[in-house]
Amino acid sequence: MTTDSSSRLVGDELIRLLKLVKEADSVELKLTVPETSHRSTIAALGLDPLEAQIRQVFFFDTPDLALNEAGVVARARRVQGRDADSVVKLRPVVPAELPADVRRSPRFGVEVDAMPGGYVCSGSLKGTLPAEAVLRSVSGKKRLSKLFSKEQQEFFAAHAPSGLTIDDLSVLGPIFVLKLKLPPSAFSRRIVVEMWLYPDGSRILELSTKCLPDQALGVAVELREYFEGKGIETSGEQQTKTKTALQFYSSELQAQRPPGGS
Repeated sequence: MTTDSSSRLVGDELIRLLKLVKEADSVELKLTVPETSHRSTIAALGLDPLEAQIRQVFFFDTPDLALNEAGVVARARRVQGRDADSVVKLRPVVPAELPADVRRSPRFGVEVDAMPGGYVCSGSLKGTLPAEAVLRSVSGKKRLSKLFSKEQQEFFAAHAPSGLTIDDLSVLGPIFVLKLKLPPSAFSRRIVVEMWLYPDGSRILELSTKCLPDQALGVAVELREYFEGKGIETSGEQQTKTKTALQFYSSELQAQRPPGGS
């Protein structure tokens, strides 16, 4: 896997990607595997599903995804055996155009996500939550805004559509996620495997690894060679986990609207 297909990245596009990578804090190289190859990929990597960590992901948006259309993602996540967390993400971003105070925050990071055929640069402001906090808010016992710090709420307000607050949003979720890490001996750096399970029975299997910006090209080449050596397809159509989740729950929420309802 590479940050993009060399046949697609030419001229100005390649220059833009290299500039983004230099200005980012990290690069995440991703590959989604065709559903027909899930079983063979799991077998090729020697994964044991019983070792997976269970996660539950909730997104927050309007039924017509007005927040996503503005390039903002709001999410909370429950994690087996750990604290919960929340994030307000803005994408795409140009790192040099971010406010200095946001860029300096220890809870803010800029990352380039790259997969075969495309890439995007995002800025994420993260927060940690008590394990029980997410269920209280998504069940309506607490306001959704309770899941986000003051800093996150200010970041949200600066980029969300005018007049839209966190407490105006609907709950889109949950999505169940199984997460596994390959043993360090399998590859030169940690590879993370995530299986996202959607309510309609569809699945996304994503393989990923993170690296520093100046390591991205070398790691991408090494990773692709590793996957191809395992017989894993690296040129299939790519899917994005968040987009798939938002589209599923958006359709569900809009179907629940009464005729003529707003």
